[in-house]
Amino acid sequence: MGRAHVPGRSLHKVSSIRTEGLIEGAGRGAADTAYRVGMSETPPLEPADFDTMARDIAEVPAVEVIVTVAVNLMSAAAVKLGLTEEGDQYKDLDEARKLVHALAGLLDAGATEISSFHAAPLRDGLKSLQLAFREASIVPDEPGQGPGEKYTGAVFG
Repeated sequence: MGRAHVPGRSLHKVSSIRTEGLIEGAGRGAADTAYRVGMSETPPLEPADFDTMARDIAEVPAVEVIVTVAVNLMSAAAVKLGLTEEGDQYKDLDEARKLVHALAGLLDAGATEISSFHAAPLRDGLKSLQLAFREASIVPDEPGQGPGEKYTGAVFG
């Protein structure tokens, strides 16, 4: 039997894990590793209970995990494209290319799993990022060669 989503439970506490933190925290205690893995600069109030974290993850539907990852990729790509209030401060087109390509791959692979209700706005966001990448590039890629276009086909304005 599958678990129903529990209202009020959020994926945010586990979706913000960074892989670099896993390396930094290797060989240390569980509480220290949990602090280093999370995005927050505030140490946890109590040691991490990994069994509880696993149960929390198990309660989140796969669709919610996929959509959350896609939104995180979109947000990171927007920052790397310089589309935030800070503008060019964090602009890095090489990093943006990787993020947009990963987002396109995720949406291509997961589209049949997440339904058109969730997939359509994510595809629109992907197309917007692809167009923003093309506009931000000094030498734009050939049509069909831009980030993620391997999965989406050529993107035109």
